[in-house]
Amino acid sequence: MKIICIGLNYYDHNKEMNRAPSDKDDDPVLFMKPDTALLSGENNDFYIPDFSSEIHYEAELVIKINKVGKNIAERFAHRYYEEISLGIDFTARDIQGELKKKSLPWEISKAFDNSAVAGKFVHKDVYSKSINNLNFRLEIDGKPVQSGNTSCMIHPVDKIIAYASRFFTLKTGDLIFTGTPAGVGKVAIGNNLIGSIEGDQLFEVKIC
Repeated sequence: MKIICIGLNYYDHNKEMNRAPSDKDDDPVLFMKPDTALLSGENNDFYIPDFSSEIHYEAELVIKINKVGKNIAERFAHRYYEEISLGIDFTARDIQGELKKKSLPWEISKAFDNSAVAGKFVHKDVYSKSINNLNFRLEIDGKPVQSGNTSCMIHPVDKIIAYASRFFTLKTGDLIFTGTPAGVGKVAIGNNLIGSIEGDQLFEVKIC
């Protein structure tokens, strides 16, 4: 199982991070996490690692691949997933910043153990809305900190799957984290994070 992540996929997040604006005509930005990054289930504890003092949350729609595919045409991409969830891409922002200054790869800031939270998976048809028009939300200690809608993605789910499959054979159980909207920020010990899609709670994570 591998975890494919999409960066720079919401205009408002790119703006808050002072990044050059992406465009629908650009290719999606891909990076990967190993299976050891996965922290799955409805209730989890996340322990802040000792190598970072600035762990940021990034809430994202997560897609689970349901069969093997390579060079998938975008019009057929919907056949390669049935289950979705909400997740968090935890980022060691301090480490990422230092590595970027040196123009070095920044995998260690994104792909460390337990950095990919994936909540309970549900069938995509459980919601009456299209996957391209789903509301999702992240709360910390009862306060909303991120609210997004998949219609605001620069690259929609099916395009992401088609593009990723050009480079990587997608296998059953692979996960795709589809990018985060604005509102990312730092977590602290004692925080309680709750993620939901269309009002349905899919995970709760305590920061330790």
